[in-house]
Amino acid sequence: MGTFDYKRRPTLSVNVGGRPLGSDWPVRVQTMTNTSTLDVERSAAQCERVAQAGADYVRLTAQGVREAESMGMIRNTLRQHGCNIPLVADIHFNPRAAFAAAALVEKVRINPGNFVDPARTFKSLTYTDEEYAAELQKIHDTLLPFIAICREHGTAVRLGVNHGSLSDRIMSRYGNTAAGMVESVMEFLRVFVAENFHDVVISMKASNVVVMVEAVRRIVAAMDAEDMHFPLHLGVTEAGFGEDGRIKSAVGIGTLMAEGLGDTIRVSLSEDPELEIPVAQKLVQYITSREGHEPIEGTWCRGYDPLCPPKRRLLAVAGHKTPLVVASCQPEEVIGAMKPDLYADELPIEDTPIAVITPDNKNVVGSLLAQLHALAEDGNALPVVAKVTYDDTDREWLQVKASADLGAVMMSGLCDGIWIDAPNYADQDEVVRMAFAILQACRLRMSKTEFISCPSCGRTMFDLQTTVKRVQQATSHLSHLKIGVMGCIVNGPGEMADADYGYVGAARGRISLYKNKECVEKNIPEDEAIDHLVALIKACGDWREPQS
Repeated sequence: MGTFDYKRRPTLSVNVGGRPLGSDWPVRVQTMTNTSTLDVERSAAQCERVAQAGADYVRLTAQGVREAESMGMIRNTLRQHGCNIPLVADIHFNPRAAFAAAALVEKVRINPGNFVDPARTFKSLTYTDEEYAAELQKIHDTLLPFIAICREHGTAVRLGVNHGSLSDRIMSRYGNTAAGMVESVMEFLRVFVAENFHDVVISMKASNVVVMVEAVRRIVAAMDAEDMHFPLHLGVTEAGFGEDGRIKSAVGIGTLMAEGLGDTIRVSLSEDPELEIPVAQKLVQYITSREGHEPIEGTWCRGYDPLCPPKRRLLAVAGHKTPLVVASCQPEEVIGAMKPDLYADELPIEDTPIAVITPDNKNVVGSLLAQLHALAEDGNALPVVAKVTYDDTDREWLQVKASADLGAVMMSGLCDGIWIDAPNYADQDEVVRMAFAILQACRLRMSKTEFISCPSCGRTMFDLQTTVKRVQQATSHLSHLKIGVMGCIVNGPGEMADADYGYVGAARGRISLYKNKECVEKNIPEDEAIDHLVALIKACGDWREPQS
């Protein structure tokens, strides 16, 4: 027997500027500025706004020592204004910037993929065991002075690895995989533990929600195996804009929080950072409201492994083997939500027996998972659709709740479809679109172009929000493609890991275009870049004309 309930994973407490995080504290919410860190006045003003919006921490990019020192001035300005929000420095490729920032701010994020290892080239490397050991020694030697500065100044550290920013060394041994992400972090974490430095937070991020969820589960298992209990920062990186960004984030973060994982979260949207905070707060409020609920008893599938959930064969319904979307209205009421080829055998599903499960208490995920495990163990041969009724009339609340609940259910591998029943919601078209977006976030059914776009920061080389909208307008009918829009080379070919095409800021007013991870056009004037992107997609044979 097993129990399905919400209970936080026990962790160490990590002090971040007098605002600690860990399982003894509320789940903290954070964001990142999109101003130039060298612009002290604008950056301080934005930090104040996100603090007023409810953020617990705010992160700023520190490309070099100048930016790190500027963060010290931003911190002083905030303190003079009576704003005590802790600041986090975001470091890539530059240990010297990390050393400088560690003496000036409350927390420093370093990426194990590029802190010691050279910039990735996506080349396969071969090491003898002795050569690989020498690389690990290099990590140890580089980290020691950094740890000493952090210890001296009471500065916390985030070890934040992103899928797609793994070093060539790690990828050569593990591939661009969740297992590689875990080993990349553990190499660093073992040094911190050996040095008895425990103010460390771990994050495992990806734009692919499935990879992100797997990576977090794997790092927890790896830490448990070595008796480590560091808190977790959760987020889906490059989640995107608008509805898609909110749904992807809620699916990934919500799935893990339902398992008791996560001590601080960031919802990464290609929007102003102030708009990230309410989404994160809703997600935390919704999931943590289950705390203290009476545990739900359920029968676990024999041999169930949380790292490798059972992959249920999706059963055919009216000849349809992809996950189902069921709606609470007639087809003509939601005609605008889907193309004809998508809704023809979806609404309604006639003359086909389906097992519909519904939650029987407020712990929606726990109740549904318990039923799914019981059905699977009993050898149920019918397709299973999870139906949840929401009374919400607010768009963002419905997005967060449905995505967190039904995303977690679909990520279990045990369910054949979803049914969002929102009787009070004005636009049933939109409810159906949400359901398809949830399945897409779970990488189970692609119904529209997948846009992978960074949330913008001080490194961004163009107006991200405007650019994302322009790229969407030109390519949103290409439902078979994934397109990345990245503000700079740091968030470029690696961080849009599995995109088919990439639009990446190369310099102010200049864009580089990528096919997969290969840069095929460099330094295009920004006002010509969309046309070049369309031409590239056509030249590669992936273009489809929009249907009228």
